[in-house]
Amino acid sequence: MSTDVTAKTPAPAPSGGGGSASGDGLLQLMLGGMRRNMRQYGMLMALGLIVVLFAVWSGGDLLLPRNVSNLVLQNSYILILAIGMMLVIIAGHIDLSVGSLTAFIGAMSAVLMVEHDLSWPLAVVLCLAIGAVAGSVQGFFIAYLGIPSFIVTLAGMLLFRGLTEIFLKGQTLGPFPKGLQKMANGFLPEVGPNTNYHNLTLLLGFALIAFVVFQEVRDRKRQQEFALDVPPVKLFLLKLVALVAAVLTVTLLLASYKGAPVVLLILGVLVVGFGYLMRNAIIGRHIYAIGGNLPAAKLSGVKDKKVTFLVFLNMGMLAALAGLVFAARFNAASPKAGLNFELEAIAASFIGGASMSGGVGTVLGAIIGGLVLGVLNNGMNLVGIGTDWQQVIKGAVLLAAVGFDVWNKRKVGS
Repeated sequence: MSTDVTAKTPAPAPSGGGGSASGDGLLQLMLGGMRRNMRQYGMLMALGLIVVLFAVWSGGDLLLPRNVSNLVLQNSYILILAIGMMLVIIAGHIDLSVGSLTAFIGAMSAVLMVEHDLSWPLAVVLCLAIGAVAGSVQGFFIAYLGIPSFIVTLAGMLLFRGLTEIFLKGQTLGPFPKGLQKMANGFLPEVGPNTNYHNLTLLLGFALIAFVVFQEVRDRKRQQEFALDVPPVKLFLLKLVALVAAVLTVTLLLASYKGAPVVLLILGVLVVGFGYLMRNAIIGRHIYAIGGNLPAAKLSGVKDKKVTFLVFLNMGMLAALAGLVFAARFNAASPKAGLNFELEAIAASFIGGASMSGGVGTVLGAIIGGLVLGVLNNGMNLVGIGTDWQQVIKGAVLLAAVGFDVWNKRKVGS
């Protein structure tokens, strides 16, 4: 059966007089593009508004170079967890154990390095392997035994928290080797002539801008090749200018202080790597498929059990990495580490565009959601809002994000 594709193509606007009419048509086109891409642009605009609000409210303190650097360091482990949690939620599951697993890996790293004098690179590899094993065990129960992820990871949350207490004997253990501390608190080295800026950070920032522009243009061309809806050109250019301005601003702020933190480089590698995996790799498409429509994915030959197993294995490794970064940042392993980290990671994912029903979300969205929470925390501290009201505001933001997702689905379905 043939389909008349030309019937779906809107007729071109008449040329000639009626400048206001053509202006109205352009405005309607841009508004329509924003409505179709609301999930993509909504949180970016929200993040920008929150930054502007607290920058003004704090008298500019939010955007001081030192504070921007601290903002990256303070939220690095939550952002790492949010990347893994986004993949778990896209696959249609949840992981409540990541906060406790983060604490457990911190405890293991302290035991290995502080009590047994193991070299920190070897200890890092062992801790990542332990995290992968922990995630794979949970993934096995979920994928192959069919136990709901909520129950398995709830049990994992209790188990890992208990093991943390056992290994640390209820005490804080530290300090860590200097090399590991630099992973969480260190900065990239200075190179080149004195320019009053950190040259290596400038170089990386300009490279990132070029990559962002290339990626956005390539994605748009691909969407056009497959006859998918794309934003109007002017809206696309506006988005591109906003992204470039944001990256350039952060680059200059970091370069005017001590340069880019080492952990920011780690985050950059994770974002690029997992972003490519979810957009271009077969495993990424399979994760979206099992979260979006599991029966259809099975009929299409997707090995859903294997994919679910790998998603939780990956979450375990990223939780281990977050545990190492957190312990190294505070130079000690504590039985109370990682409290509510799972809630922060889940909130970052939903604020960043994940759907409760699975099958929707992006790695960049998880980062944006984490930054929204991080800027809220930092900004509210700067202006003196108490911790009680901070919890109220963050809860309201999460509720609004999930409510918007539900409303958007109904709007599209109607």
